[in-house]
Amino acid sequence: MAFEEYDKYEQSELVQKWLRDNGVSIIVGIAIGLVGIFGWQQWRNHQARNEGAASQLYQQVQIAHASGKPDAASQLTDQLMKDYAKSPYAVFAVSDRARQQVQAKQLDKAEASLEWAESHAADQALKSLTLLRIAQVELARDNGKAALSTLDRIPADGYKGLVQELRGDVLVKLGRSDDARKAYQTALSVLGEEAPQRGALQMKLDDLAVAGKQGA
Repeated sequence: MAFEEYDKYEQSELVQKWLRDNGVSIIVGIAIGLVGIFGWQQWRNHQARNEGAASQLYQQVQIAHASGKPDAASQLTDQLMKDYAKSPYAVFAVSDRARQQVQAKQLDKAEASLEWAESHAADQALKSLTLLRIAQVELARDNGKAALSTLDRIPADGYKGLVQELRGDVLVKLGRSDDARKAYQTALSVLGEEAPQRGALQMKLDDLAVAGKQGA
């Protein structure tokens, strides 16, 4: 037998021996891999079905609100919280509930609703927006220090203009005019020229300037 042929034969024998020794492991590995792929697809399909169902429920919540049926909207929101707590649609529905509670002057309930929404918001942008709303409610409840702490939890790149404007409002309420002015100026600097709130921000800065002259 030529050396090349012997080498091929030896390699073949080694491969067959390795397969005999490890064949079960290979089959199991392939099976696990296939199960993993299938399981991942099943999980994604399950998630898609869940999101679809949650979306439909949230649409029903909106319809109930628009139709003047708060009890029905509340029941549907409770269902979203129970069955689809990880879905952003549950966060949307609870945030809508909080807005209704604010309008009804139920600020303590609104804050509790928003805290639930924030704790269940997986998306950072949605979490930041919910924290901004919590700070607004805390300010409305004359809890300025808590509002500042909540604003501090929002990442620096999250709704910077809105965060700084609200920070200025809180600081005005706390009697910290100089700090409030800086916050308003920062908010103004990050807003585009066409931003609708620029006019209101400039008025707040002007009011601080007038108050400063009167207090001088």
